[in-house]
Amino acid sequence: MRIYWPFGRSRRRRAVDPGDSPGELDAFARAIDLRRLDEHEFVRLIEVLHMLGEAGTGIEIAALRTETLVWLIERASRAQLGRLMSDPRMRALMLNELFRRMAAHLDREKANSADVVVCWRFPEGSGEGGYDRFQTVIENGECVSGEELDRVPHATVTIAAADLLTVATGSTPVTTMFLLGRIKVKGDIPLVARLPGYFDIPKP
Repeated sequence: MRIYWPFGRSRRRRAVDPGDSPGELDAFARAIDLRRLDEHEFVRLIEVLHMLGEAGTGIEIAALRTETLVWLIERASRAQLGRLMSDPRMRALMLNELFRRMAAHLDREKANSADVVVCWRFPEGSGEGGYDRFQTVIENGECVSGEELDRVPHATVTIAAADLLTVATGSTPVTTMFLLGRIKVKGDIPLVARLPGYFDIPKP
């Protein structure tokens, strides 16, 4: 059984409607041959997109369609993703970007009666105990994700930040991560297994 996790949204930024993204930017991103970039060059690519976004140019990671972001992550090598998520600034950027998009892809009909609180822990982080932490709450047909850990979780998921990228895009099934010991769940495991069903996950 393949279980894929969706992208998310931070409560600190507005959700991006996938239809908002300019086609030219998505075409540019898809034209990049990531195989020609080593892991350091890949990180610099993401850094440049982030810098342009901070400068207000409209060219930024947040402006990409989710389908295009999935496409980029699927085509990046493990070394490229590992290097990206080992950079503190880029790690924060990508984690926030992943969780920021969750609300935009929630299937409200399926999630209408859901009551879900999941805490995510990412090792080698800057938070307490060396973890970066996020929380996802689904209730009343709405989804909010962010770094505020103000709810008692039904389940706590521990996974490497780089592994989350591959799981979220469907490149690696959760069952494989379990078998390899690369993901751990404390609490309601069936709830974590049901989580992807509450989302309409875009294909690249």
